[in-house]
Amino acid sequence: MRDILRTYLQSAGYEVQSAEDGLEAWQMLNSSEKPFDIVVTDRNMPQMDGMALLAKIKADPRFSDLPVIFQTGESSRESIVEGIQAGVYHYLTKPYDEKILLAFVAAALEDSRRHKALRNRISNKKVALGLLRKAEFSFQTLSEANGLTALLTGLSCNPEKVATGLSELLLNAVEHGNLGISYQEKTELVSQGCWREEIERRLGLPEYTDKFVQVKIVRTPTQTIFTIKDQGKGFDPSPYLDFSPERATDLHGRGIALSRMLSFDALEYLGNGNQVIATVNLPA
Repeated sequence: MRDILRTYLQSAGYEVQSAEDGLEAWQMLNSSEKPFDIVVTDRNMPQMDGMALLAKIKADPRFSDLPVIFQTGESSRESIVEGIQAGVYHYLTKPYDEKILLAFVAAALEDSRRHKALRNRISNKKVALGLLRKAEFSFQTLSEANGLTALLTGLSCNPEKVATGLSELLLNAVEHGNLGISYQEKTELVSQGCWREEIERRLGLPEYTDKFVQVKIVRTPTQTIFTIKDQGKGFDPSPYLDFSPERATDLHGRGIALSRMLSFDALEYLGNGNQVIATVNLPA
């Protein structure tokens, strides 16, 4: 399996180093002069298993942003939630083919770069944003969503934590809300590597040029409340509020559940599903 993984990734142009178990992988991460961009690992390994390796990676500031993909045969909800809470980025269920592996790696790297860019833009805005009590914004594009995320997450006590969830909600409002891209359509677009191109194409069509996402922020001494409303037809959010073993190995579809579990203290959809209220409690 290790040889197959290396062959698949090298054929796609990736530089690959492989380890027999988690202990060797950890030693490799520590000793490498060149930083790694992604880790693909089994959950079950001798000496140090995938969960122990993941715990070491996420506890070390040098590697805390390193995306980790688990390849596993365990698909129970409990094992999936355990991995997600520990920082697993994607689950890759064995057996899989080359196309699926490369699509997972590309998607993980794209999201990792986006989240790193957001965090870099957050740090300089905290002082001024601390004075804000109420504001309202509207936007259309992915770049505008990223810029707004970087601005607004400075309102919370843990910007890096909130950034991931808020980014997912704003992107959902654009792609699934205003542009009407279905779950299945996104699966096909991501697997083909043309998701972003399709977003840009639809944004240029006449039927979408007048659609905006509205974002309202209210900040009290105890909470920051984000209200996000798109102009789409809405959807049923209930299947996406929690992790589903059936979707755990999909290329996408974890954004809402991740936001609810890791980024916000409360997440509530209203009406037909085109409006969501996300709440972050501030420290006493």
